[in-house]
Amino acid sequence: MKKLIDLDKWLFVKINREWANSFFDQLMPFLRVPALWIPFYLFLFVFVIINFKKKAFPWILMLAATASLTDLISSRIIKPGFGRLRPCNNVDMAANIRMLADYCGGNGSFTSSHAANHFGMAMFLFITLKPFCGNWCWLFFLWAAAICYAQVYVGVHFPFDVVGGALLGCITGGFSATLFMKKFGPFNINV
Repeated sequence: MKKLIDLDKWLFVKINREWANSFFDQLMPFLRVPALWIPFYLFLFVFVIINFKKKAFPWILMLAATASLTDLISSRIIKPGFGRLRPCNNVDMAANIRMLADYCGGNGSFTSSHAANHFGMAMFLFITLKPFCGNWCWLFFLWAAAICYAQVYVGVHFPFDVVGGALLGCITGGFSATLFMKKFGPFNINV
């Protein structure tokens, strides 16, 4: 276990300090701003309402439920169980951190709720919207991965925190999408 923790800290220093650059110093904190993604969410909702008609409301509810469930599991069950300090709250890491976030947070580091939420939504979107976006659906995972990378880059999570959150999110998002598809069936453009 110590080797994994050492690897995690080593990779954190690489991402947060050694691979840093002035462009990412501006971009990564911006990717973490929830308001940035409002147009994306609005586009999704309008797209779903126009194309899915009666299935739109349950789809929106299930997407919201996916994010809520991943957040609940990560924040209320896993984080208290592990009790791992965030890098920005860890005095042993203080000399190695470039803190680019406005706040650190204090409710534990493993798993990253940002990672769980965004990968949960990405998996749900990937499965349910596959008929519409085809091979482009992988971009949902790129979106989630960029937000996860930003969490490490700005100094609020270790890399394994976001990997754990991503796994939790993918499992939860896959489960909720499967439930949704069983109840409402696959979408097609003529719904």
